[in-house]
Amino acid sequence: MLCAYRIPSARRIDCVCPRADDREAGAGAPRSQGCGMKEVRMNRKAMTLLAVTPLAVTLAALSPAVAAATLGVSMAQFDDNFLTAVRASMKERARELSVLIQFEDAQNDIGRQLNQIQNFVAQRVDAIIVNPVDTDATPKMTRLVVRSGIPLVYVNRMPVDRQLPPKVAFVGSDETRSGTLQMNEVCRLLRGRGDIVVLMGELTNQAARQRTQDIFEVIATPQCHGIRVLDKQTANWKRTEAADLMTNWLSAGLRPQAVVANDDEMAIGAIQSLKRAGVLAKTIVAGIDATADALAAMRAGDLKATVFQNAPAQGRGAVDTALKFVRGEQVAGFVWVPFELVTPANLANYLSRH
Repeated sequence: MLCAYRIPSARRIDCVCPRADDREAGAGAPRSQGCGMKEVRMNRKAMTLLAVTPLAVTLAALSPAVAAATLGVSMAQFDDNFLTAVRASMKERARELSVLIQFEDAQNDIGRQLNQIQNFVAQRVDAIIVNPVDTDATPKMTRLVVRSGIPLVYVNRMPVDRQLPPKVAFVGSDETRSGTLQMNEVCRLLRGRGDIVVLMGELTNQAARQRTQDIFEVIATPQCHGIRVLDKQTANWKRTEAADLMTNWLSAGLRPQAVVANDDEMAIGAIQSLKRAGVLAKTIVAGIDATADALAAMRAGDLKATVFQNAPAQGRGAVDTALKFVRGEQVAGFVWVPFELVTPANLANYLSRH
């Protein structure tokens, strides 16, 4: 069950409640109480206590299963298709393991995210998972959490910290591979020659910077040296911003043979503008993430290449890594989830993954 509570600070918190067994094995005990409002029998005094007590502490007191571990998660933003898939995977994994997991939406605000992390520290959660708004701010986050002694797991967006201290890990994919796989395929389709434009993600994000660098490194190779970048600009991972930027490029007279986007949302935005201009058939469009919408665009013949970033594996891996820390197990500093190139030739292998 997913429970949404309003607490005095007016911050919206999502809480995933572990499923409770009907009876404990062989004990004949009554059903254990989870944190769902319909499952918890409380008098008015207890309900008042729930309203004023920190959520993680209160819910942990309601169920022995919940008390086993509490994870606090700060996501860069809820309003993002790929990150929604990562978050959904974490929720499901927490349910499977009967672990309490509390999500907060940073709404792409680094100040808000730092406050959320400080609140988790004050609540003394067992582990903290962060999908950072700004990867350049991760050293500050790391210092803050390490001082508290609470384990920290970064997910999806790699921290800029050169070395991660004990009880800190990153679960995600190696961004030096994503843009490389993407651009190598675009180079192959262009046969090593042609003009392109590059749609970049948020420049505060390490993934956007690395994926763009990958593109230029591929272009610098002998087999792709005939490719020229007409322009590169950020569209902040957004479909609408990419559509507007593509329209502006076309209005300015740019006629690229390929559009290379740092993610699928921007690739889809470019496709919409290219369609309206009647030039999509002459343009190769490539993205990254292999989202459900992107795979549908590929099946329609609009998207020529994307790179599968395994959101479910990243979400599950983040929860599993956090719990290993909680149990005192040794954990690698970097837990890699491989990228995979997706083209019309192998599209069928990925359709079922969503």
